[in-house]
Amino acid sequence: MTAPTAISQSSIEIANDLARKFYENAAERDVRGGSPKVERDLIRESGLLKVLIPQQYGGLGGTWTDVVTIVRIFARYDSSLAHVYGYHFVNLITPHLWGDAKQQEYYYSETAKNNWFWGNAFNPVDIKLQAHKENGHLVLNGVKTFCTGSVDSDHLILSAVCDDQEELLIAVIPTNREGVIINGDWDSFGQRQTDSGSITFTNVMVKEEEVLRNDLKANEFAKLRIHISHFILNHLFLGIMEGAFEEAKKYTVSKTRPHSQKENSAIDDPSIQRHYGEFYVQIEAARLLVEKTAGMFQRLWDKGKAVQEDERKELDYAVYSTKVFLTRAGLDITSRIFEVMGSRATSSHYGFDRYWRNMRTMTLHGPVDPVIQDLGKWILHE
Repeated sequence: MTAPTAISQSSIEIANDLARKFYENAAERDVRGGSPKVERDLIRESGLLKVLIPQQYGGLGGTWTDVVTIVRIFARYDSSLAHVYGYHFVNLITPHLWGDAKQQEYYYSETAKNNWFWGNAFNPVDIKLQAHKENGHLVLNGVKTFCTGSVDSDHLILSAVCDDQEELLIAVIPTNREGVIINGDWDSFGQRQTDSGSITFTNVMVKEEEVLRNDLKANEFAKLRIHISHFILNHLFLGIMEGAFEEAKKYTVSKTRPHSQKENSAIDDPSIQRHYGEFYVQIEAARLLVEKTAGMFQRLWDKGKAVQEDERKELDYAVYSTKVFLTRAGLDITSRIFEVMGSRATSSHYGFDRYWRNMRTMTLHGPVDPVIQDLGKWILHE
């Protein structure tokens, strides 16, 4: 991984302080759902929204390693906020990869100056949003779903089917633009505060300078955007696993009864010890995988348009492999922690089930079966 700098160390300290605050009412907010407005404002005020923005644009000049480390820290305590935070950067860097130099400078500079929080209406699989030309402008009508971070966002990345082009229209617009209605209808059993509901667009104007016109696959650097969400979510998955593990450990040490009457305490029970040994091995393997991909991604990001096809493909397969392992290990650990805590730990008072619910919800957004098949195809044809 990239060696820590003074900037990254400071950011990590801020993230840890924030994460502890988020933990204080995380279980309560999980039950309540809705938008975590107070917590999102704390992130705004912290300066962490500009970690990745280059210093010449007013940012902190941090690295992707900084970003994903913060995602992982947040996810240990509140994976909804980790998701919203990570996707802020997925959206923010889109003009960098798919826009021109002027758009890159503008969106980085204005985000740094105004602490903009970015949301999305991007989901390229959802094609119910249409764009057409009217009086010399592009106008949007339709609906987008799974719009993570949309509530309380300042700007949105969007994709739409355009009536005069084969490729999707990709654009950036202010969230408060006339005709944009954030429906606030996210109702999943997990990741309940990710603001991932739908957005309705009614005669929404898109300005010329808001359209990202560079070819989405013009070079290997631009293609980094295609799978970046998986890269971010792998670190979120690891954070959930680590959070569940630590919560289970605290509970086992203080409250769990031994399975066998021969033992005086749960921590001396051989069957419980075996479970924790397995958990540790899974988490350690997951950690090594995500740290490997973080280093790979940062190296390619630093290379910019010099990235080669074989390098980008190597990163893709590393991210895919990590995704498969974390999906399986994460679902296993977040389910099996109850075997080492006992039946009393299922009380709604603790909210320990949220780790599994959050993990299950996120892993369903990107099923691993086609990923595994792609890996097999690559192996057999390389």
